Order: sequence, then C-alpha cells, then structure tokens
Amino acid sequence: MANKKKQIIFVMCDTQNRSMLSCYDDPICDTPHWESFARDAAVFDSAFTCSPVCAPARSAIFTGLYPSSNGLMSNGMQLGANVKTVGQYLSPRGIHCGYVGKWHLDGGDYFGTGRCPDGYDPDYWYDMRRYLDELPDARTRQRSRRNMAAEFFGGGTPAEDTFARRCTDRAVDFIRNHRDQDFFLVVSYDEPHDPSRCPAQYRRQAARSKYKLRKQANTAAALDGKPDIQALWAKKYKRIPWRGVFYGYNRGMLACNRFVDDEFGRVMEAARLLPDEPLVIYTSDHGDMVKAHGLLGKGAAMYHETNNIPLLLRGGPFRDRRISTPVSHVDLLPTVLQYFGVKIPPHLEGESLFALPGDAVRRDVFAEFFRYEVEQDGFLGFQPIRNIFDGRYKLNLNLNSGDELYDLEEDPHELRNLITAPAYAAVRDGLHDRLLARMNHTRDPLRGYVWACRPWRKGKTASFDGDGFERQIDDGENVRLTYSTGNPVTEMVRKKE
Repeated sequence: MANKKKQIIFVMCDTQNRSMLSCYDDPICDTPHWESFARDAAVFDSAFTCSPVCAPARSAIFTGLYPSSNGLMSNGMQLGANVKTVGQYLSPRGIHCGYVGKWHLDGGDYFGTGRCPDGYDPDYWYDMRRYLDELPDARTRQRSRRNMAAEFFGGGTPAEDTFARRCTDRAVDFIRNHRDQDFFLVVSYDEPHDPSRCPAQYRRQAARSKYKLRKQANTAAALDGKPDIQALWAKKYKRIPWRGVFYGYNRGMLACNRFVDDEFGRVMEAARLLPDEPLVIYTSDHGDMVKAHGLLGKGAAMYHETNNIPLLLRGGPFRDRRISTPVSHVDLLPTVLQYFGVKIPPHLEGESLFALPGDAVRRDVFAEFFRYEVEQDGFLGFQPIRNIFDGRYKLNLNLNSGDELYDLEEDPHELRNLITAPAYAAVRDGLHDRLLARMNHTRDPLRGYVWACRPWRKGKTASFDGDGFERQIDDGENVRLTYSTGNPVTEMVRKKE
C-alpha cells in the first residue's frame, strides 16, 4: 500500500471579519461554500490576528513570529534577513511549496516586487505585481483599482480579469499537477479588500440577499473614556453617514466577498479529486471596523471587529466541532510543521493547534501595533499598542494615549473602558504582568519601563537596568556567543554581567 501523501491547502482573504462568513453567528453575508466547508471542519470562534494591519498580520502567519520579532512591523517594510517563512522550512525537506496570491512581505508594499522568494516554486509564484504587469495598459490598471461600489451602474469586472480568478486558476493547476506529491499550497486572495472588484452579478446577488450590513450596539458609539487617538480616527470619517457605509459595503465588499466564496468553492472542488484528504486551513489577515465606535478600516485599535478573524481547519483531527479557546495566527506555522513531521524550532512564538487543550480553556493571545505604514505620514503615525486577551478580559496598552480594559463577557461590544475600575484592578494587573512577561520573553524591541509604569499601576518603578537580564533566542540552528566572553551561550536568559 502506497504511503499517504501529506498535503496542505492554505487559503486566506484580506479584510474579512467573522460576520462575513455565514458559518459564524449573526452573519451579514451569505457564503454557501464556506458554510458547507465548515459543516465538517473545526470552526474557531476565538481566533485572532497578531496585528490589525495587512503586512504585519501576514508576517506572523508565515513566520510563526510576532511582527516585533520578525521585523515587519508596518506596511511598507520587509522581513528581517534571518527570518524564515514556511516555504523555507518545508521545501528543503522535499515538500513542494507553491504560493499564489498577495504576499506583502518583501518591502514592495501592497503589490510586491514580482520576485519569487526562497522556498516557493517560481512557476506558480503570482503576486499582485505580476497581475498588474499582465494588464494591457495604464488605463486598465487604473480601472482595476477603482472601487466597484462607486460604479452605481457599472458593469463590474469580468471574472477572468480579476485577481481572484487568476489566482484560483493557478491554484487548481497546482493541485492537479502535484496530486501525487507532498505539498504546501497557499492561495492568498486580495479580495474582498477595497477596491473590491468582481463581476457585476455579485452586486445584484448582494442586493437580493437577506443578509445585510446592519447597525450594532457600538456603531458610532461615544468614545467617552477611550484613547484620544480613537477620537482623531473617528473625526476623519465623521462626515460619512451610515447610509453611505451601508450601500458602499453591500455594493462593494460584501458583493466581492460572495465572489471569493465561489472561488474558494472552485479550489475545494479541485481538492476533492486528490487521492488523499488534505488538511485545509482557511483564515483572513484581519477584519474591518465598519463604523463600530465611529471607525472605518483598521489600524491603531484592538477591537474585536478587526482582531477576531475567521479560522477554519478541516482534515485529520480538525473536523465537526466549534472551538472557543483563544488561538492566534502565530499558532498556524507550528501546526503546519507538526502536520508534516518537521521539528518545531524553539524560537517560534506560537503553539501547534494539534496540542490545543480542551475547549473553552482560558488562554492568552497577544496583538501588536506600531504604525499603519512607513511610506505615509498619516493613519495616526507611530502609535505603539500592546494587547492581551485571555478569552474574557482584554487589556490594551496604548503607549501614546490612554489604556483600555474590557470584560467581553459582560460587555461584548467593548463600550465600557474599565481601566480604572477598582473591582477589576486584580484582573487588570494580572493581565498587565503577563503582557510585560511576554514582551520580555519575545525580546520586544520596544519593551521598557514605560509599559510598566502606567498611571493606574501602583508599585511599578523605573530603572536603568530594567529586569537586569540578557535574553537571547535559540533558533535551533545558530550557536550564540556571549558578549562578555566570546564563548558559546549556555543560558538563553541570564543576569547581565
């Protein structure tokens, strides 16, 4: 009997929160293919991005390291030179790796450089730069960047001319041509991210659908007691009425979301022809505020609308159950490595989901924000935030503004900031201590006493030496040398000499 092949199909979208999949509670969009897939999958209700911005979020997914560790801390940056992505772990071990779609990790910002990175099959590499280079002229390129929601009577884009369709065609070809090999395939759609281009028929479907964008308890909620930076963000979009958001979202993003659901269905149709069942992973990089708290888009805030993302796994032990234990994008690379039998390097900062404890277990997950991008002055600029969420309580440290504490069980819409509430002081301080410990453990480059000495935290004092430790990372490959002796390190964490 031939050995079973190990194959992973990893599919992701850009800018999609949980409400945009009809397999989740209270959906705003009909997505029959994701819903059908979820019926026999493990559906994670508490999955979180590591950063609510495109490139940093993706950096954590494909490196298993938080942005503060892998060096890609905002859009427009690139990964550190010594940081490996999943293809570099798998391809030397005979696992054929293909990457089709948006990359955003090479410093070429949104569209990329068009160059295939190490670890992936160059015959299938297809980022957004290559897509634009295929278009016949400058006018067509410009049209590809026009938001379909603005074209009230426009014809949309023929399916064969969309980025999503061209990605799907390449993915299906990869699956068919490598059906008898171990492989890892990424299909990374840019859609439904603005400008949300898709065939016009999907806009008509969205108009007829019973699912609609609707106001929530926190839509345009007052920002009393919230960080000052959120008021500046809300002011930017204050003149856009709810009616404009509603029609624009339904004509553009939700229509395009339905289109990508069909493209996902095409990938799954090809996967059903594989001789062995693959592990299929589906997620998105981050969500969208959609006027929650008066905010649009994503950026310098840690609300569930942008941070709580869809995550579905199907194959092996991952099937037919809902999981409420908090998990993180940083857990996905260790999961992939374990599936293929590759040793998980000690410096990775997540845990394999194969080893996830029982459901509803309290578990800390973290998120970070530095700045939206390095190429523009706006988007509030440098606004470092560190976040911890344990399944019920959420603490956000906004270094340049006010801090936040929320009890998601009592306040699921994150309306009441409890940072100075005496009844929550013990919970708050416990989260704070664990967040500071995590920043030390991962060698967060911004760590220091300013994160500890917050106005509401008693007993924390500033010190030149901090905790007085040196911390180095054991990546399992490079032997570190001690600064004071030049000899190999024997302890990764030690008192500074």
